[in-house]
Formats: sequence, structure tokens, C-alpha cells
Amino acid sequence: MKKWWIGLTLLMASLIFTACGSSQASKDESWKKIADKETLTVATSGTLFPSSYYNDENKLVGYDVDVAKAVAKKLKLKINFKEYNVDGQVTAVNRGEADFAANDFGMSKGREKKFSLSSPIKYSFDSMIVRKSDDSGIHSLKDLKDKKAAGEPNTSYMKIAEKYGAKAVTYDNATNDQYLTDVANGRTDVILNDYYLQKMSVAALPDIPVKILEDVYFNANSSGFLFDKKQKALKEKINEALADLKADGTLAKISQQYFGTDVSVKPKQTVTEQVSAD
Repeated sequence: MKKWWIGLTLLMASLIFTACGSSQASKDESWKKIADKETLTVATSGTLFPSSYYNDENKLVGYDVDVAKAVAKKLKLKINFKEYNVDGQVTAVNRGEADFAANDFGMSKGREKKFSLSSPIKYSFDSMIVRKSDDSGIHSLKDLKDKKAAGEPNTSYMKIAEKYGAKAVTYDNATNDQYLTDVANGRTDVILNDYYLQKMSVAALPDIPVKILEDVYFNANSSGFLFDKKQKALKEKINEALADLKADGTLAKISQQYFGTDVSVKPKQTVTEQVSAD
């Protein structure tokens, strides 16, 4: 009996240590790792005006970029940006090559299993860019059938366009002037994207004869920083910093600089049509 009891005691001790080891292994140290290295590594594109792009001084700037910089400053961290196309940014976050992605990200059903978003840094809705001369023959989403829609592959915007029968013309991290010029010259017909991004792009390139299709607004939405779903501690810390930046007016100030309005609060426009990309 004594040997049996000793054996049972040793077995229970082993189970306890194993459980503790498992608990420690599963502990989320995503924020601790950042704090220890004192640097945030952020994935972005460098080509999405006005969220992430290079200015005339060849400096990486933009709304998402500057908000990420403000977060790093608030948390007393250095910040390092790595540039990829959309798929590359998502992959970098998934592989741990970047701590999060900052590039006007919304959440699609395809991503929600593996990824999560920070608190919203931008509220908006979607719209379409068409040719000035003939509206590209588009007056509603239903008119997308057989039209040529421009965009990066696997984005929610391209999925919506294809859902309505458009032919996808894909680009790999192209600049805004290429997108708009191709619509103007007929290589493509339409670009689906965020309203504020499109508004700023069209205003920045006034010589290209394109426009936002008036009164065809859909998908009220919000965007934030994209995280691996397991990085809960890191996301919580970033959200705390974002809350402080919103409260002290920093988000509003950065927003006014890039959008001419405060996109950190919900827009006044009423957008009733919601379209799923899936």
C-alpha cells in the first residue's frame, strides 16, 4: 500500500507540474516580447494614399502610418515598418514577421478565424470610381456585370465586384495614379474602395478624368490595425494607447491632416445598403 501511495503521489505531482508547464507555455506574452525589444514592427504597403504612402520628401507617411507612429510614441517604443502588398501584410502578421498591419484594414469573414482588429481608427463607407465622361456605364452595383474592376487580388472590394459579375483586373501594390489612369483610358471601368480614400485620391490627381459615382454608397464600415488573433495582450495594450490618443485629440488632428475631416468618429451620411463579399 505504501508503494502504491507513493506512486500515486508522484503521479499527481507530475500531473500538476505538467499542467503548470502547459499553462505557462500557453500564456500570452505578445506584449512582453514587444516591451522587451522596445520596438514595434508594422506591416504596411507604402502605396495606399492617404493611409500609407511616400510623400515628396520620400518619407513614409499616411493616416494609418502616423497613427501607428503615435501609438509607438505613447508606449515609448521605436517603430519599424515593413512593406508588402495586402496578401503579404496578412502573411507577415500570421507568420510573426510583423506585430500588426496598418493599411486601412477591415475584417472579412475569410480573415476573422485567424485575425482580429484593434479598436476602430477610422469609420467610413464604400464607393466606386468611374470615368467622368460616361460614368463607365454604371449607375448602381447591379451595373457592374461584365465591367472591368481594378484592384488587388483577394480583397473584399474585388470579391464584391466579382459577386456582381465584374471581371477582375488585378494589380500588385500599384500606385493610385496607375489605377485612376487605367479607368480613364478604358483599360478598366471601375474601382471599388473606401469613400475617403477615393475622395483623397481623386482630389490629389485632378488631371485624371475620373470621379466618385455620386449617391451610390454602400457598406458602412470601420477599419483598424490587423492582429493575429492569438496576440490578445498586445492588442489590448495598443487599444489602450488608441483610447488615450482619441481622448486627447491626437486621432482627430491626424485625421484632419489627411482627410480634411475627423474619420475617427462615425460619419453623418446614412448608408443603408450592406453588401457581403462572401
